[in-house]
Amino acid sequence: MDYKLPSDVYLQIAFWTGAGALALTALVGLQIIWLRLSMRRMQRREQELTLKWRPLLNAAVAGEPVGNLPELARRDGLLFIKLWLHLQQAVRGEASEGLNGIARRLGCDEQVRGLLAGGNRAERLLAILALGHMRDKDSWAALARTAHSADSASSVHALWALVQTDAARAAHEMAPLLLRRGDWPLSQLANILQNARAEWQPVLADALARVTPAELPQALRLVAALRMDLPLAQLRGYLASREQEVLLAALRMSHVPGVVDEVRRHLASEDWRVRLQAVRALGEMGDRSDVARLRALLSDPQWWVRYRAAQALLALPFLTNEELAQLRNAGDRYAADMIAQVTAEQEAA
Repeated sequence: MDYKLPSDVYLQIAFWTGAGALALTALVGLQIIWLRLSMRRMQRREQELTLKWRPLLNAAVAGEPVGNLPELARRDGLLFIKLWLHLQQAVRGEASEGLNGIARRLGCDEQVRGLLAGGNRAERLLAILALGHMRDKDSWAALARTAHSADSASSVHALWALVQTDAARAAHEMAPLLLRRGDWPLSQLANILQNARAEWQPVLADALARVTPAELPQALRLVAALRMDLPLAQLRGYLASREQEVLLAALRMSHVPGVVDEVRRHLASEDWRVRLQAVRALGEMGDRSDVARLRALLSDPQWWVRYRAAQALLALPFLTNEELAQLRNAGDRYAADMIAQVTAEQEAA
């Protein structure tokens, strides 16, 4: 037997359901209003802070003496650090040190150390950037731990901060880690190390000698991508490797005349990838005796080898107009077609 609720019960259920929906709608509306008011208050605080501190920070950038500083409310600490970072990213040298002096006088160095230790992810990233600009040696251990963390963004920014603080020490402590991290973007690494090549190059070469055979190909590819040079004896050793991936990476690093003979020997490799890299390297450092070698590779079975050989030939600065005409009128159809294609590309560029 089916049991039916009285009609007044249905009415009560409908009433309270409607009332609950109305209350929820009102609550959401109040939440939206509160968020909008909070955003407006934050915007006003940012504007007031900028009007108050920007002239003082500009004076520090200009090298002018800055006397007594107004008090920085603790609740405005993060807003001030964001404004300070915005200026730091646009200046160098003494101007940067002027900003650092203001930040330390206000105790911002202690605040960002605290954020690095206990802030959320966004606050930790902010702290890493600030400490890097400050070149804060007291934060070295904390930044080094962050560089070893699994968080790719935080760790690579921590590496940047360490390089900013002490490039030589960072090289000795972080080079082995850099060779193992496959998640750090090459573009960022190149930017981080562009002004620290003198400190990093010899240390990376030494670190390469200590990686495992399984890690060596990836480590070499990384060093090659960063355009770091290796001692000739070490590079010759890699060019003599029977491990194809090691050899390919070494050929990518070969752009100095001291290894030209080793590169030439790989033009006859059975692996077309090796021939390709050897042609590319020879195009950077070859001499007149290499014209015949490159011309022969215009008939290589692999299209990419023919293409790179044509590029290398046309880039040689010592070829005469007569020799260039001979290349364009080569009897080999593949060679002539490739020379014509590369010539057209260069004229269109």
